[in-house]
Amino acid sequence: MVQHVVISGTNLCQHLQQTGTQLRSLPVFPVSQGAAKRPAPSRRQQQQLCTCQAASEEQPLDRRALLGAGVALTAAGQLSLPRSAPAQNVYKDWERVNLDVDPNIVLLDVGFEESDPNHGFLLGSRQTLLETKDAGRTWSPRSIAAAKEEGFNYRFTSISFSGAEGWIVGKPAILLHTTDGGSNWERVPLSAKLPGNPILVKAIEGKSGQAEMTTDQGAVYVTDNAAYTWTAAVQETVDATLNRTVSSGISGASYYEGSFSNINRSPDGEYVAVSSRGNFYLTWSPGQTFWQPHNRPSARRVQNMGWTPTNRLWLATRGGDVYFGSDKGSTGNFDQVKLGSRGFGILDVGFLDKTLGFACGGSGTLFRTEDGGKAWKRDRSADDIAGNLYSIKFFPQNKSGFILGNAGILLRFLA
Repeated sequence: MVQHVVISGTNLCQHLQQTGTQLRSLPVFPVSQGAAKRPAPSRRQQQQLCTCQAASEEQPLDRRALLGAGVALTAAGQLSLPRSAPAQNVYKDWERVNLDVDPNIVLLDVGFEESDPNHGFLLGSRQTLLETKDAGRTWSPRSIAAAKEEGFNYRFTSISFSGAEGWIVGKPAILLHTTDGGSNWERVPLSAKLPGNPILVKAIEGKSGQAEMTTDQGAVYVTDNAAYTWTAAVQETVDATLNRTVSSGISGASYYEGSFSNINRSPDGEYVAVSSRGNFYLTWSPGQTFWQPHNRPSARRVQNMGWTPTNRLWLATRGGDVYFGSDKGSTGNFDQVKLGSRGFGILDVGFLDKTLGFACGGSGTLFRTEDGGKAWKRDRSADDIAGNLYSIKFFPQNKSGFILGNAGILLRFLA
């Protein structure tokens, strides 16, 4: 219910002086037809108003000044003014993009062509592929004929571009390749003996045809000839590594189910992966022969891990705690940060640059940092969204960003 403050005409001048209202900056509202007309102000009242205006000429218009917003309606009699609500210092950096997709679709990744930052693709389960040509404001369905040859309903999991050359991987094992920005996609055969399903692909900058592909069992393959041949960068799967190191003090290693729940790659080519149950994590750097298992820094199980732009690890637990590596690289030393997640799990962390970043999670949970992750504040952009936010992707080439959520939720960063 709107409350009103009633101010008599004789006290109007004093009220305006106290609030610092400028008469010339207030809106004039027309009187509706049929409304009773008030008598015109007398000469003395007009002089009083002019005196008020002159006295407040140099005063700034603040929140209290809004109480005088109806002063232009009348100069005499009584004035009824709405009481304004207190201002709130909140962030709203994201807007929702409406997608014409089944709410049961799980969105899994988004990628943009580097040679045309307005052109990109959004992919997910049930062979979902959407295309944008306006930097993600609108999306249209796309189909790939090469992915329909065997009648599988593929789950596209990862996409990556270098220039106009792009790659898509999915489950069951599938690899797609384009050299013209996605106008045409070619199916690249994969060996039936491939350990696990492709879970992540990265287009490598440099000469064309270079890419890196990782499976959910820890196999890492590299190609420099457009996938005609692949070279294994890791000598054994994670299963084999853990069988050798089961007595090395890694808690929960004996309960490993043979696949990763999450995996991320740093800009320097390092990998971090969370075990299927979240009871430990693993890292791999170029030149290493095997994955390196590590104990988690918290009693709570690991939800997800990734890399900051400064090559430090971040770690989120299933209870909503967030940790950052105290040093660069995979040293295993972590410091907890205060996030105030209220128990909602943090599912992903992403950075636009070295300072600005976001953390997202269950029930529309969204936080913002402006100092590289030291301090966090609530971002209320998703407060009205009934869903979980589980993936953040930024694209520095056009300063765009997207958050993916369940039920076809897609948020676009307002740069």
